Amino acid sequence: MATVFDTSLRDAEPRPRLPLLAGNTSRHAVAWRQGVPVSAGAFLADVQHVADHLPDAPAAVNLCEDRYAFLVAFSAIALRGQTNLLPSSRAPRAIDEVMAAHPGCYALGEQALQPVPPHYHRLPLLDARPAAGPIDSPLIDADQIVAIGYTSGSTGQPAAHVKTWRSFHASNAGNLRMLHEHVEGPFNVVATVPPQHMYGMETSVVLPLLGDVAVCGSRPFFPADVAATLAAVPAPRVLVTTPVHLRALLESGVALPPLAAMLSATAPMPVELAARAEQHYGAPLLEVFGSTETCVFASRRPTAGDLWQLYEGVSLHPQPDGTQVHAPQLAAPVVLADLVTLHEEGRAFRLCGRHADMLEIAGKRASLGDLTRRLLAIPGVRDGVVLQLDEPDARGVRRIAALAVAPGLGEAQILEALRGAIDPLFLPRPLRLVDALPRNETGKLPRAALLALIAARG
Repeated sequence: MATVFDTSLRDAEPRPRLPLLAGNTSRHAVAWRQGVPVSAGAFLADVQHVADHLPDAPAAVNLCEDRYAFLVAFSAIALRGQTNLLPSSRAPRAIDEVMAAHPGCYALGEQALQPVPPHYHRLPLLDARPAAGPIDSPLIDADQIVAIGYTSGSTGQPAAHVKTWRSFHASNAGNLRMLHEHVEGPFNVVATVPPQHMYGMETSVVLPLLGDVAVCGSRPFFPADVAATLAAVPAPRVLVTTPVHLRALLESGVALPPLAAMLSATAPMPVELAARAEQHYGAPLLEVFGSTETCVFASRRPTAGDLWQLYEGVSLHPQPDGTQVHAPQLAAPVVLADLVTLHEEGRAFRLCGRHADMLEIAGKRASLGDLTRRLLAIPGVRDGVVLQLDEPDARGVRRIAALAVAPGLGEAQILEALRGAIDPLFLPRPLRLVDALPRNETGKLPRAALLALIAARG
């Protein structure tokens, strides 16, 4: 009988691998900690140190709050061939749900958490000592799933989306190209958004790994902290933030060091707010468009116009219920609920709203996004949102409701101001005044929290 040899391993082509730390590894810094630069060698030494202490498992919930600790933990988890699990929030229930969906995983963080998540491991101490000898960046399997991100829950239950190392390399190329159109050479990033969110992941984790960018290791929140953190890193500085954080900065009156650019996402940027920020800080405000499903694929400068410019290699295909997205970072097209019109021979688009946000009552149409914009335009309204309730009323109509933060104003005053701006059919009833909206760490509003607040106030 003839002998049959298995040639599958011999003939198989080697799997493509991509560097964990791209670019020139002798560059000045990957990150900044307490105003001190962390070199590529010191960073990789920390990564290897943590990787050596990780348990054998398929995945880990990365709960690190310090951004440098998160960056090291993310890299060490990937280096071990594991997946970073990124819950939509740090709430115990959200963590438990993610861990239940990934049997055998563990949680990793640098702090003593209460309550303690199941299978929790503390991150080893980081000393950022450079490795001896030449620096070679580790290689990661291009098709390894390095992260699973979860949507915020602003439109329903959080959903999971996988990210390979290849996809992060591809999406980062677009972000880096866009930023270098406004900022020359290497720059330093200070971010107010958490790294677990995909916008924070792309701008404060992937950018410093794969670009000529160094990120500040802390995560400032209050305006004075943002100013101090920016002052602790040298120019050129890029502030990665959200409309909510930017509004708070402007209203605080705190002075910031010179900025090269500001970057915003997670919620629509009012052009009035963008103009105030550019005038006050003397830097361009750039807005990026993307999702947990797609990563960023377009950008614009709101003060220059409302069209979004697509990144290289991206194409959109409008559909009746949304838009199909083709992008270099996507293995297959993704359909988003956003409605768009194409311009400039398909290289740009105008956002018309989301399919789920479109309202039709008695033959008249409106969008929740536009109604919210008009609510926020009322003098004295500091924050607000308009939404449609789930349960229909006695006439079978799902009512429109609103929550507003407006010290000194009454509900009747706000409704009267809205009467002059929108069709009476779309006036929110109920409209509730609250001390604050239940925004999450990125400024988004989980729908379940909004409905609970309306019910509690009603």
